[in-house]
Amino acid sequence: MAITLKPCAFLDRDGVLIEDSGYPWKPEHLVWMPEARAAVRWLNEAGYLVVVVTNQSGVARGYFTEDDVRAFHALLQAGMGEAGSVIDAFYFAPHHPDGVVEAYRGEHPWRKPAPGMILQALADLPIVRQGSFMVGDKQSDLDAAAAAGLPGVLYRGGSLLDAVERTVTPGGAR
Repeated sequence: MAITLKPCAFLDRDGVLIEDSGYPWKPEHLVWMPEARAAVRWLNEAGYLVVVVTNQSGVARGYFTEDDVRAFHALLQAGMGEAGSVIDAFYFAPHHPDGVVEAYRGEHPWRKPAPGMILQALADLPIVRQGSFMVGDKQSDLDAAAAAGLPGVLYRGGSLLDAVERTVTPGGAR
């Protein structure tokens, strides 16, 4: 049986899917950006895989653990499910050059603006590059996308659904 390849919408987490409240990781930190869950549902229905790629330097800084990040991502996935949306995978980079946790101190090929998380998802999942794109709220998100050979879209707030609909054309990302 042949695997069907799909385009992918790579989404940053903090500032795109949820409010960037400064190292969010507790349930009370989960505040959705406007129409974020509707945007993911729209992408699901349009035939896109949806993958979150997020720097989580709070791990390196000692604010929370990798398990805390995974638990928060499970909470996000449950919230998506309540809205009929699905995130296909989560990738996160717990590293930071100024980290206080030695195991996570330093640069890492997954930490944006490096493209490692995107490249790993391309290797792991049935993604076709044609039509795939990245939505982020920082230049480092766009730089990671460009380094992976994908277009990047700068999201500056407002309806994420509107931003995604403007990005996607019948043949994929503009």
